[in-house]
Amino acid sequence: MPRGRPTRETVYKRLTAAIDELNTKYGGLPTPREAARIWSDIWHLEAHHSTALEGNTLVLRQVEMLLGKGVVAGGQPYKNYLEVQGYADAAKWVYDQACQPTGDEGSPLVTLQEIRNIHQMIMTPVWGFAPHPDATERETPGNFREHEIMPFDGGMTPPSWVLVPAEVGQWVDEANRLPVGSPVDDMPTLVEGLASMHNRFEQIHPFLDGNGRTGRLVLNLLLVRSGLPPIIVRKEKRTSYLRAMKYADHGDTAVLGQIFARAMEDSLYRFIVPNLAGPAREVPLSSLVTPTLSLVALRQAAQRGRLDAHQDSSGTWRSSKQAVEEYERSKRRTSV
Repeated sequence: MPRGRPTRETVYKRLTAAIDELNTKYGGLPTPREAARIWSDIWHLEAHHSTALEGNTLVLRQVEMLLGKGVVAGGQPYKNYLEVQGYADAAKWVYDQACQPTGDEGSPLVTLQEIRNIHQMIMTPVWGFAPHPDATERETPGNFREHEIMPFDGGMTPPSWVLVPAEVGQWVDEANRLPVGSPVDDMPTLVEGLASMHNRFEQIHPFLDGNGRTGRLVLNLLLVRSGLPPIIVRKEKRTSYLRAMKYADHGDTAVLGQIFARAMEDSLYRFIVPNLAGPAREVPLSSLVTPTLSLVALRQAAQRGRLDAHQDSSGTWRSSKQAVEEYERSKRRTSV
C-alpha cells in the first residue's frame, strides 16, 4: 500500500463520522425541492464523468453549456451530446425519485420497472439518432438483451440472454434486502454490499448497450434512498475503478467499497454540506475549497494561523465560509 494512503478502517471511520454529522446537524440529505442547486451541480458533473468513462469526449464546460443553457458547443459528434443529454435526464429523474418521501416504510429501494425506466431514459435520445447496429426490435431502450455477450477482459462471462430476466429479478430481490437500516458503525457492511450489488449488475449485463451508465445510476438510486450521498466515479479514476471491478468479479469487494466510500465523502463535502451549512457554520476544509484555494492551500493557511480554523477531536481542520472569504480578502489586500 502506498505511503500515506488511508487504511480501510480509516476510510470507513471517516465516512461514518461524515454521515453522522449530515444526519445530526443538517437533518440528512436534502430533497430536490429543498436544494435544487445541489442536485443540479451533482448531476451535471455526474453526466460528464459517467459518460466519459464509456468514451464520451465532451469536456465539462460543453456538458454545462448543454445541460444548463441547451447550447451545443464545440463541434463534437452529435452522438456525444445525445449521450450526455440522455444520461442527465435519467440522473435528474433518479435524484427526484430517490429524495421524495414515499409515505410507506415498506417501499422497496428499487424496482425492476425503475431499472428499465432508467435505461430507457439514458438510451432513447442517442438510439433515435444512432441505434445499436445489432439490435432487434425487442432490444430497444428499456428492454433486455437477446444477444450473447463475449467474456469480459479478465475472463468473466455474462449469463446467457435467456437467463437475464430471472437474474435481474433476483438482483432486485437482493438489493431490497440490503441492510440500509443498519447503524452507521456498520458502514463497511453496507457500502461493500452496495459495491457487490453494483458489480453483480454489470456481470449480468442486462442490456445490449448502456449497462455501465445504467448500473451507476441505479447504484445512486440505492444510495440516496439509503440516506447516503451519491457517487461520481471520475474519469480520472477509470483504471482504478475497472481494476476494482475485476477484483469484485472474484469476490473481493474491499477495493471497490473503498472507492465508493471516498466518492461518497467527496460528494458530501464538495456539494451537500457547503450548501446546507450557513456562512458562519464550521465545516471541514474539504467543503470550503474554491476555484482559487485548494485543500492544500487552505490547510497550510490554517496551520500558519492565517485562516481562522481549528482541529476537532479527530484531527480534521474546520473553518467557515465567512472565514475563508475573509482570508481571500486579506490575501488580495496583501498583494496590492
